[in-house]
Amino acid sequence: MPRPPDPAKRRDLLDRVREYVMRNGLADLSLRPLAKALGTSDRMLLYYFGSKERMIAEALAIYERRPLLRTRKVLKTFGTPTSPAGLRRFMEEVWQQFRDPDVRAALPLYLEIMSASVLHPDRYGPVMRDIVTEWTALLTSVFRDLGMGQERARTQATLLADATLGLLIAPLADGHWAHADKAFRALLDSLEPGWHASGVKKNGR
Repeated sequence: MPRPPDPAKRRDLLDRVREYVMRNGLADLSLRPLAKALGTSDRMLLYYFGSKERMIAEALAIYERRPLLRTRKVLKTFGTPTSPAGLRRFMEEVWQQFRDPDVRAALPLYLEIMSASVLHPDRYGPVMRDIVTEWTALLTSVFRDLGMGQERARTQATLLADATLGLLIAPLADGHWAHADKAFRALLDSLEPGWHASGVKKNGR
């Protein structure tokens, strides 16, 4: 009877796969050069993960420094915003997370695999859908805690999540992060008035 995969070895491979793909991207990625760089074989990678696409998607899914987890950490540190001004400060801090070199290094790969998951959901799974769903669900809960009803909270969360993700794309292409910073502040300027709900304080955390 074959021996089950070693969990520690599997995790180590996933960490090294992620580092490799972040440096080299998905384009023209093949198992043999990847396996050689990792000091293993393509057969061993398939033994542990079943397919190249599943391996890459899983390597990103367990990344402790991925943007969504960092956002949850910011929320835990700040506490749940209790006012539109507090929500704005929370989102400004979330945006600042994208200045972290580790996050910016990972963003092109996230964009690449999100696009691949739209074009080839049978290979990469619903990565794009899952990322958007998780971000929107998190922000929906924040808006609900701010005093909004479910439908309104969902609409505001969808607008904020989609617009924020969209503003990350252009600077990845042209490097103009200062322009993206200004655009994000302008986005908050336009959205914040719509965050006021009955009974919500105008000042506070």
